[in-house]
Amino acid sequence: MFESLSDRLQAAFKKLGAKGRLDESDVREAMKTVRLALLEADVNFKVVKDFVATVTEQAIGEAVTKSLTPDQQVVKIVHQELIKLLGVDNVPLQEARPGPTVMMLVGLQGTGKTTLAAKLALHLRKKGRKVMLAACDVYRPAAITQLQTLGRQINVPVYSEGSAASPPDIAANALAQAKRELANVLIIDTAGRLQIDEPLMQELAQINERVQPTERLLIVDAMTGQEAVRVAESFNQRIQVTGLVMSKMDGDARGGAALSVRAVTGVPIKFLSTGEKIDASTLEPFHPDRLASRILGMGDVLSLIEKAEQIYDAEQAKAMEKKLRKGKFDFEDFLTAMQQMRQLGPLQQILGMIPGMSQLARNEELINERQLKQVEAIIFSMTIQERRNPEIIKVSRRARIARGSGTSEQDVSQLIKQFMQMQRMMKQLAGGSGGGRRGGRGGQGGIDPRDLMRMLK
Repeated sequence: MFESLSDRLQAAFKKLGAKGRLDESDVREAMKTVRLALLEADVNFKVVKDFVATVTEQAIGEAVTKSLTPDQQVVKIVHQELIKLLGVDNVPLQEARPGPTVMMLVGLQGTGKTTLAAKLALHLRKKGRKVMLAACDVYRPAAITQLQTLGRQINVPVYSEGSAASPPDIAANALAQAKRELANVLIIDTAGRLQIDEPLMQELAQINERVQPTERLLIVDAMTGQEAVRVAESFNQRIQVTGLVMSKMDGDARGGAALSVRAVTGVPIKFLSTGEKIDASTLEPFHPDRLASRILGMGDVLSLIEKAEQIYDAEQAKAMEKKLRKGKFDFEDFLTAMQQMRQLGPLQQILGMIPGMSQLARNEELINERQLKQVEAIIFSMTIQERRNPEIIKVSRRARIARGSGTSEQDVSQLIKQFMQMQRMMKQLAGGSGGGRRGGRGGQGGIDPRDLMRMLK
């Protein structure tokens, strides 16, 4: 979402770095670029004005202009001010003592409230909470059915009274049921509208009064730009929102809403949501410092580690390590590794979280999700015997695999060839310095990282 903004900011800082020592005119010229980049990203005008003024004032100070690395000092200031803009600290969900903790999800229609309810339920269930969902959207066709389907998918019960009951009554009865079943958390999925209207606000106020929710989370569509700020202000005035969830953060919008809404409303962002898939990789707690680092192309290793920990299987990792040590890495192991990597999210997104890899992440020729899916299809079309012993795949087998995967025999042959190369590399790693590359890019016994990148193609 922040690709364009990130590119513009990095270009401005690179220009500063080429100048060596900086004077006031250099800083002000760079800040013009920063200001324009933020405005084009649809950040609120007043927020941009205050942000640029603050950064400029600090950047023309003596500590920066006389520094040996003035460009890095300016980047540091911008990073710090971005963090302040986004809220400084991570604000976790509040919990009621004694429970259950009631979370009411509100927002306009189409922001992804129902999907977010399921994502949040899964997130909390994995933390050991007993969660119940309540279907209070009685107006949108199939909203109740959608929530029930998602509830079954993640093994979380859904309380519903159909579409004829009153939403405030449903919410109150759901809370009573949650108490009887000793649930820790009740998540209430409320109705939305295409635009804010009085009946919607009155209904939400009534639900709020009946169940006294611990959290009132507003789901904001990050792709709606400045409209998101107006929506957030309206909801906050009527029901005192306790937190924001930015949905559709994987969209192609300019991202200004995420940078504006916290500064304008004063309400903390608690989660970022991507895509429609219900799994751990599509909902992440919001950390202002991490998002600021992503925007400036510095990566976000901590979030990547946290995502990896959620899908990490210790026993599977030990078994894989044993195979690697013996040099017995086969197509089944490769498929398992690929599937685990895919659970972290799109490859471009993963690379974008690694410092220094943001530009590489946008190289569509190198990082091609379609090619990864093609590799999966080819491996799925192999028999167990072929996956474990790829050397037996001759002409007739290649033709069958190609037909089964919808690819060509050339694609199958190329994958097998590349895999054989990867196997040899794995054996080199397992054997230490044996069989290493002679000098050159990899050094004695080394493996060229570019060879590994080609394995992804």
